[in-house]
Amino acid sequence: MSFTFAVEGEEDEVVSSINTTPLVDVMLVLLIIFLITIPVVVQTVKVQLPREANVPTQTKPENIVVSINRDGEIFWDQVLVPDMQRLLQRLKTEAVKVPQPEVHIRGDTEARYEFVGKVVFACQRAGIIKVGFITEPPVRGG
Repeated sequence: MSFTFAVEGEEDEVVSSINTTPLVDVMLVLLIIFLITIPVVVQTVKVQLPREANVPTQTKPENIVVSINRDGEIFWDQVLVPDMQRLLQRLKTEAVKVPQPEVHIRGDTEARYEFVGKVVFACQRAGIIKVGFITEPPVRGG
């Protein structure tokens, strides 16, 4: 920092130097704000997030459609499956077929995620490779 002192006997002179103290204060505050906020903005785990894409389903006779209503009841095509054990048995039977059928899960909007998660877990335990979710296409504004 520079200071200008008046010498005795001389008249006051106009100081043409810029006072940078407020500028330094603002810059230090901005630096501290950036140092605090950058770790929040930058994710620590690099993941590739999925892009939204609507792929029309190819309805094949061998595809299995599992529906879950809002009460958590599970339907194989349109037949009620009484419990998860029976669902797992049926999925294991289908998993050994060549080619292995795809499982399409249709979950009600009002259904709890727990019900859908249990069906996905049953598919995983049975060894089903392809599991898809059936959704409504997005409504386009006109």
